[in-house]
Amino acid sequence: MSLDIGKVAIALLGLLAYKNRDRIGELIAGRNSTDAKNAGSPGGLGDILERLRNAGAGDQVDSWVGTGSNRPVQRDQVEKAIDPQTLNDLAEQTGLSREELLDRLTSELPDAVDKLTPDGRMPVSKGPNLLDEAPGASRT
Repeated sequence: MSLDIGKVAIALLGLLAYKNRDRIGELIAGRNSTDAKNAGSPGGLGDILERLRNAGAGDQVDSWVGTGSNRPVQRDQVEKAIDPQTLNDLAEQTGLSREELLDRLTSELPDAVDKLTPDGRMPVSKGPNLLDEAPGASRT
């Protein structure tokens, strides 16, 4: 299976759907491995945020990464940022309906990104990509 959004982004979204923000932070911060991997690489957190910016959520994304309060994102912006096949695959992997998945991502993304960007900075990871640690995730 080949997905446009990238392996790291897919795994991040899947983990968010499970509300496992602490685990996401550990993986992105690279606390579990010494392999080099940058969160700003294709498919990483930076890629997700760029897709959300392109979907019209630039102000919201900036508020999550910044040090002020987090602005909510709209469900249609999240849906526009993630290709349909990725949403279907994540729904299947999580056991959530597509609608439940979108609702969960919409509500969880602001706080998750905020926690992953302390002091308004993107994390630099030295850990594995998230898909390597996601249960049941396919590798491409």
